[in-house]
Amino acid sequence: MDENGKIVPVEIKGWNWGAFMYNIFWGIGNKTYLPLLCLIPLFNFIWIFVCGFKGNEWAWQKGDYTDVETFKAVQATWNRAGLVQFILTIAILVLYFLLFVVLFSSVLNQNNY
Repeated sequence: MDENGKIVPVEIKGWNWGAFMYNIFWGIGNKTYLPLLCLIPLFNFIWIFVCGFKGNEWAWQKGDYTDVETFKAVQATWNRAGLVQFILTIAILVLYFLLFVVLFSSVLNQNNY
């Protein structure tokens, strides 16, 4: 139960990719402002994980959802977008790392000749 007296259903507890990846925008869109703490440098690295874990609960407590199905439908869009963004971010980081390794090795090879 939260401070508003709303009981959080067990069905909605769990990870929220939207809250994890789009924390600030997700928080404003869901009328929960704790994700704004992600604006604090260094602290934000830990807080994004808190947003991912607690996001569904915060959104339920602050929202005016009448049933779990409606809530899940709204959050499904955020979850899809967040998961796609996460996959793209990981792919870009891997490509960036591979590019760095290739460039670094070519520089080392040119110095050997």
